[in-house]
Amino acid sequence: MEITNVMEYEAIAKAKLPKMAFDYYASGAEDQWTLKENREAFSRILFRPRILIDVSRIDMTTTVLGFKISMPIMVAPTAFQKMAHPEGEYATARAASAAGTIMTLSSWATSSVEEVASTGPGIRFFQLYVYKDRNVVAQLVRRAERAGFKAIALTVDTPRLGRRESDIKNRFVLPPYLTLKNFEGLDLGKMDMSNDSGLASYVAGQIDRTLSWKDVKWLQTITSMPILVKGVLTAEDTHLAVQAGAAGIIVSNHGARQLDYVPATISALEEVVKAARGRLPVFLDGGVRRGTDVFKALALGASGIFIGRPVVYSLAAEGERGVRKVLQMLRDEFELTMALSGCTSLKDINRNHIVTEADRLNPSSITARL
Repeated sequence: MEITNVMEYEAIAKAKLPKMAFDYYASGAEDQWTLKENREAFSRILFRPRILIDVSRIDMTTTVLGFKISMPIMVAPTAFQKMAHPEGEYATARAASAAGTIMTLSSWATSSVEEVASTGPGIRFFQLYVYKDRNVVAQLVRRAERAGFKAIALTVDTPRLGRRESDIKNRFVLPPYLTLKNFEGLDLGKMDMSNDSGLASYVAGQIDRTLSWKDVKWLQTITSMPILVKGVLTAEDTHLAVQAGAAGIIVSNHGARQLDYVPATISALEEVVKAARGRLPVFLDGGVRRGTDVFKALALGASGIFIGRPVVYSLAAEGERGVRKVLQMLRDEFELTMALSGCTSLKDINRNHIVTEADRLNPSSITARL
């Protein structure tokens, strides 16, 4: 069967992977309302395309924190990629590099920062969980910097792990042949069986619940890498991120895996963008499955988007080739959406190209912008 869109990889991954592994990647927190909403909220945003514009040449290139990339579509951090495919993060790193875009490596990768760096050139960011032992954190950040990583994506929405009922039912634990490679030498690489989710128990034991804005300042003292704050959903926290000197914000609800009934990231995006007032770039993570979704995020003010689950599903299905194909399909769809909307570069994409639910409830908001 020929795969014609990103969504088709999910069923293939489900058929190929052990239930515990697939459920870990696929599930959300509690009722999974936000999980569904992350997708459905995109479908409530409609286009206002412009016509009779020369779209024979389309430029999708952009810069992120000063790094030039081929398109505003990047790879989000997802844990335990060797659970999906033996090549895991190696395959993802090569695919992102071939696509000319950024890969973000998870703290909980099954390949180390050094191993991922060894796959060859590429612009890579490192996602950071802050452990109770700050020496562990400082060591890891320094290793990432030495390995050529260009930025830290600090996850700020996980003082405790969300209640993921599939993982509790499955007694989720990392398969015995895999470890958290970045922590292997620190005796923090193993996850024990538990009468709950093994990951939830690991987080309860290791992750620092006291994490606060002062720790963003502390991170700036131990690294020269720019810090993106990942997990912001409100204007209030956007102001605090600016004050703390963050280099950017990733609007994220952790793939709907933490607090259920938070809004979809595409629904929270505009509030954050307005609060940022152009002082720092805002990115979106969560729910993107189509090039049209990418366009909608950019029209609402995002500087780029990150994809997570499509990467692990395509990795499970076809390894590096699958991840390359996902990135190519999203690129092709996004280029087509730009052409059909009358945009030839990213700077052409603006708020007037879309109509949100709020706009439909208040039509005068559309005319006020025109």
